[in-house]
Amino acid sequence: MDDLMTASGHCLCGAVRVSIRVNRQNVAACHCRMCRTWGGGPLLALETVSEAQIEGEENVTFYTSSDIAERGFCRRCGTHLFYRLKADGQYAIPAGLVDGGEAWTFDTQVFIDEKPSWYAFANSTRDLTGRDVIEAYTKGN
Repeated sequence: MDDLMTASGHCLCGAVRVSIRVNRQNVAACHCRMCRTWGGGPLLALETVSEAQIEGEENVTFYTSSDIAERGFCRRCGTHLFYRLKADGQYAIPAGLVDGGEAWTFDTQVFIDEKPSWYAFANSTRDLTGRDVIEAYTKGN
């Protein structure tokens, strides 16, 4: 499951289309307060996106959610389109946005120390605290 894969999808109204290439077919859950506020629960995203093409970018609204990242959503229907790091342009694409998904493997949880106690995923994952994530990001840049 480590082969490069292409996937595509669109927002609810169809004004924005995305085509992505992923390096690994993995999904990660982010439990940080910001992601949970943004989507009402953990963000389940494809985080190894090597390339993202966005059609209908005139319909994308950007929100700078922190010093390091911004979030994009459709200005017509509000669909969450991506989380993007400012430094290197790396995307995290919500897994439900792209068509298919049968090949995805849920294998990582980040900001596990911010996860509320009222939900839990059943499968075994690699779990990283917020500090782990920030340290990895800092070392990588």
